[in-house]
Formats: sequence, C-alpha cells, structure tokens
Amino acid sequence: MVIRIVKMEFEKTKVDTFLEMFNLNRSKIAGFEGCLGVELHSSMDAPNIFYTYSTWKSEQDLEMYRHSDLFKQIWGNTKVLFSNKPEAWSLLKLESAPPASAEGN
Repeated sequence: MVIRIVKMEFEKTKVDTFLEMFNLNRSKIAGFEGCLGVELHSSMDAPNIFYTYSTWKSEQDLEMYRHSDLFKQIWGNTKVLFSNKPEAWSLLKLESAPPASAEGN
C-alpha cells in the first residue's frame, strides 16, 4: 500500500474556495481506480495549511492518477490558490498496530 501526503499552504482569502473545490472533487479522487481513500487534515497552528492523505493499492495506481486528466484539472485549479510551494511525500506502508483495548487501560 502507498500513502501520499501533500502539504498545501493557501492564501488566507482562498481557503473557502479550496474547501469547496475539495468537497466537490473528493468522491472523484476516492473513486479513481486504485484509490483506497482520501482524507483532508488541517494544521492545528495555521488555519490556511492543509494536508491530503490518500492511500493507494500500488505506486502504479498513484502514478496513473497523477497523470490523469482528473488530476490535471484539480491540480490546475488548486495551485493558483497557494501562498507557498506545496510539499509531497510518497510512503510505503509497512506495518500498523491496532488500537489498544480499553479493557487493558
């Protein structure tokens, strides 16, 4: 499984525009072949910094999305709202631990 994290910093006056665009497109992204889910997170310290966290079946699936017309359209409309250069990381998920049981605490 591949995890893709993208950090985006927006002009403060463009945050609402970004949130509207994300809400319009999140189901399209999540429905893209190979996508296992997409989440949006916000910084606790800066209300204009957001992170997308998406999971993909494989690196090939992520690359298919990154070269798709859907991505080009979404990214083209999003990048004009930035106040800073975005950052992105692709990670391979190796392990995870289930939450601790409430009984053992």
